[in-house]
Amino acid sequence: MNSYLIMFTLLSLLLLALSPNPSLASSRNYTDDTNASIVPRYSRYVKDACNVTRYKQLCVRTLWPFTIVAKNNSSKWARAGVAVTITDTKRILRLLLKTRNSSAVGKRERIALSDCRELYVDSLGNLYQSLSVLRKLDADQFQQQMSDLATWLSAALTDEDTCLDGFEETMSKSSTVRMIKRKATRCMHLCSNALALTNKLAYDGL
Repeated sequence: MNSYLIMFTLLSLLLLALSPNPSLASSRNYTDDTNASIVPRYSRYVKDACNVTRYKQLCVRTLWPFTIVAKNNSSKWARAGVAVTITDTKRILRLLLKTRNSSAVGKRERIALSDCRELYVDSLGNLYQSLSVLRKLDADQFQQQMSDLATWLSAALTDEDTCLDGFEETMSKSSTVRMIKRKATRCMHLCSNALALTNKLAYDGL
């Protein structure tokens, strides 16, 4: 079995194995008519939480569903930030899988897309490790847990940034590549926000 087939098999298994929804929110829809009058009262929570992030508008837009649950709890906001990044990363991996045999991209673009697949597999692994730790924070191990989270989330962010760097030399006009770059940029911004929220948790403590 060649290295490409091994990578593809591992990627497919990873996407299947990690399918449980990491969402912090419950199944209740907090944006329906019943709760429309409640949500505005909690808007300051998400705005305050996102104030530490670089991409504030994206943060507010993507973390809004967690507002009533998270309130002013730093650990819940950090979990929410990682959860939405995981969802976006898995979405991009599925797109990257669909492009592996695409005739719409050139040789350089295929190489860049292949590299991105490997980088996003690694990124997803780091994100899931982070979410796992955030689900079982412990006061006695807090400093070590925060150190691990900073390492994993920084690595995930680097992977996603490296993916984008791989397209810089291609000068591709392919609509497929442009779509991947656009979505990968958004995902990288989400990861940046998740790291900022985790850093705030490290500062605030449990």
